[in-house]
Amino acid sequence: MEKNKPRELAKAILSSAGIELNGNRPFDLKVKNEEFFARVLSEGSLGLGESYMDGWWDADRLDEFFYRLLQADIEKQIRGNWKTLLRILLQIILNRQKKSKTHIIGERHYDKGNDLYQAMLDKRLTYTCGYWNSPVGEAKNLDEAQEAKLDLVCKKIGLKVGQRILDIGCGWGSFVKYAAEKYRVQAVGVTVSKEQAELGKKLCAGLPIEILLTDYRNITGQFDHIVSLGMFEHVGYKNYQTYFKVVAEHLKDNGLFLLHTIGRNFSSKVTDPWTEKYIFPNSMLPSIKQIGEAIEGRFIMEDWHNFGADYDKTVAAWLGNFNRGWENLKDKYGERFYRMWTYWLCSSQAAFRVRKMQLWQVVLSKKGVRGGYQSIR
Repeated sequence: MEKNKPRELAKAILSSAGIELNGNRPFDLKVKNEEFFARVLSEGSLGLGESYMDGWWDADRLDEFFYRLLQADIEKQIRGNWKTLLRILLQIILNRQKKSKTHIIGERHYDKGNDLYQAMLDKRLTYTCGYWNSPVGEAKNLDEAQEAKLDLVCKKIGLKVGQRILDIGCGWGSFVKYAAEKYRVQAVGVTVSKEQAELGKKLCAGLPIEILLTDYRNITGQFDHIVSLGMFEHVGYKNYQTYFKVVAEHLKDNGLFLLHTIGRNFSSKVTDPWTEKYIFPNSMLPSIKQIGEAIEGRFIMEDWHNFGADYDKTVAAWLGNFNRGWENLKDKYGERFYRMWTYWLCSSQAAFRVRKMQLWQVVLSKKGVRGGYQSIR
């Protein structure tokens, strides 16, 4: 390959997205290491992310840089190398979300440190999309947006005093705590994160809440309603049928199940290699088709609500909190982690902004709601 060929090819690809190489606009890419071009062209998204973590390039507005790349479908112009292809093949062949591997996502993402998430998230530690434009008005901040989302979930399942609910993937217990406080219900939450379970039990102390450190396939008992907020992304397509079978077995016949999940616009069996390696190991975003096939014959779809555009605002708030709290975190986590985390948040913002990723709340019943389900927005 000619010496300047990778650079010229990268320049042409960036230009097609309206990005100038070493330009002065906030979204322009500034290269600090000339090896960047060959690395990205051979390794694709993995090389792009790792070279950013290594300080080989920068953009003042990283979110806008990614927005322009995604809007131009730039990923289709860059082929990965054999390592990327091998990783994709392994994701298709292996069940990387089987029960024996569920601890991995807890250890490598959610157990990074409660101090990190306490600095980044809202006061309730709600690690899912906020609801910024509810019927009662626009949320003024992240705390309000998250409370509006938690209440939206309660209303959608028709929560009533004295009921018993299950939260699959409860995190630090934000939903079960809110439901117990505001609706006076009993709740069980399950998580595979030791850090989440430990802190969640402390935050929910004194309330009729049980937080269990276990896999969803170990759930026992019957529940009036079940919710799952931001956990389905870790289930994997090989386990979708099992997941909904478990929900159906533990949901009372007249109960409702609310699934809150990030989704994508097409069906796939693989995950972005950089995200898989550094952020969410063994993760996989579902499509409408994949969810539909998994619930067929088992559930009736009562309502499907998409407010994915709200995730752009939510992640922006997380990024702002993260940056404001970094002074107290940097000695523990270090500069490379800062660049990795910023890269992930900004690329996520862009994906929701360009609507390549969605946020769905799906309400399911086992036998249908008599008289019809009243949609709540």
